[in-house]
Amino acid sequence: MRWALVKVALAVTAMVVVAFAVPLGLVIKEMARDRAFSNAEREAAAVAPALSITTERDQLERVVASAGSDSGMAVHIPAAVGQTALDIGRQRAAAKDIATVRKLGRASTTEVSGGSTLLQPVALSSGAIAVVEVYVPESEVSNGVGTAWAVLAAVGVALIVGSVAVADRLGVRMVQPAQRLVEGAHELGEGKLGARVPEEGPTELRLAAVAFNSMADQVVQLLANERELAADLSHRLRTPLTVLRLNAASLGDGAAADQTRAAVAQLEREVDTIIRTARDAKPQTAAAGPGAGCDAGEVVRERMAFWSALAEDEGRKWRMAGADRPVRIPVARADLAAALDALLGNVFRHTAEGTAFAVDLHNGEDAVIVLVSDAGPGIPDPEAAMARGRGSGSDGSTGLGLDIVRRLAESTGGDVRIGSSVLGGTEVRIWIQLDGRERTPGGRGHRSVRRRRKALVR
Repeated sequence: MRWALVKVALAVTAMVVVAFAVPLGLVIKEMARDRAFSNAEREAAAVAPALSITTERDQLERVVASAGSDSGMAVHIPAAVGQTALDIGRQRAAAKDIATVRKLGRASTTEVSGGSTLLQPVALSSGAIAVVEVYVPESEVSNGVGTAWAVLAAVGVALIVGSVAVADRLGVRMVQPAQRLVEGAHELGEGKLGARVPEEGPTELRLAAVAFNSMADQVVQLLANERELAADLSHRLRTPLTVLRLNAASLGDGAAADQTRAAVAQLEREVDTIIRTARDAKPQTAAAGPGAGCDAGEVVRERMAFWSALAEDEGRKWRMAGADRPVRIPVARADLAAALDALLGNVFRHTAEGTAFAVDLHNGEDAVIVLVSDAGPGIPDPEAAMARGRGSGSDGSTGLGLDIVRRLAESTGGDVRIGSSVLGGTEVRIWIQLDGRERTPGGRGHRSVRRRRKALVR
């Protein structure tokens, strides 16, 4: 494209220069010729008054000398009665040309060696016709023409060079954004998801760059969502795996029991592999859409009914509070259930048998708080536990359980905090904002929830 623009600009500018320079050069040449013969006519006209007064040779020679050059002007006076023909100056024109001008009575130009001559007829007092001959050398006819043509040629070349340079810059301005777009497409095709194209150049290429960058962002987002989905679904498998592992531990000794425990351990390792493979994706939160939501009390009762059976098998004391009445929250039922299963599964997985736990549901004016607490050893580094994929490697944790909970809370404008529980272990607080506004820790809803929590503790 760049060289095509240069060639077009070169051809168009060259045609324009030729179309204007050639006629202008001819006009300049004609103007120089007219100027030279106009000067010759003025010199001839300066001699005419003297010829109408006298034909004396001495006087005419002085007039010719004052009007022009002896070598450039000549006067031809025909013979009269009692007088001979008189020729003053050097004659260059042919005698027949002089006779023709004298006969016709009008000025004429003739070609002579080294230039041209102007033959101007002048009427004498005797009625005869004298001819004034003015020599115009070729150098005077072409005086200044070569310089003018050189200037025209220089201007033409400058125009061509300038147009080529401008076309080249325009070509670069168009080609470089297109090349960057091609390179970005190749990089994105090679798997470099961070490839983006600068939004510059002509309007069309800028729009193409904007569309490409938007497409790349969508591709990255789709891949992140797929990885998130794989990680979340894999982590949700932890709940039935925990049940299988607990049941397998109670099978006792024997080949079948060992095989069952080995199969459960293998399945657990495979799920962990899937989770770790997908953990590089950035978390994606999405607020619940219009009409979405669930009854948090119902979900808490349902999940506690499931986990209470396992708690009885392991001799764990448990408590549930605040779930005896409807509590609407802007969260999908499946997401809240997954978050509760993740937290309760962590309790069963990371605390010893017989460790008590509790789930409290607090309904405030602008927020709902879900507290999951246990009497275990606690979490030494809450920030590391909240970081995605940074769970402790000693117990096989992937760290995605708390991340699922965090994304659930942040999708409503809330958050998740880890602290110490009244039972002596870990307390995970899920703050679910009801109106989607930014949470104000010192707000009324926070204080009301805090007062209800103290009352339940008492």
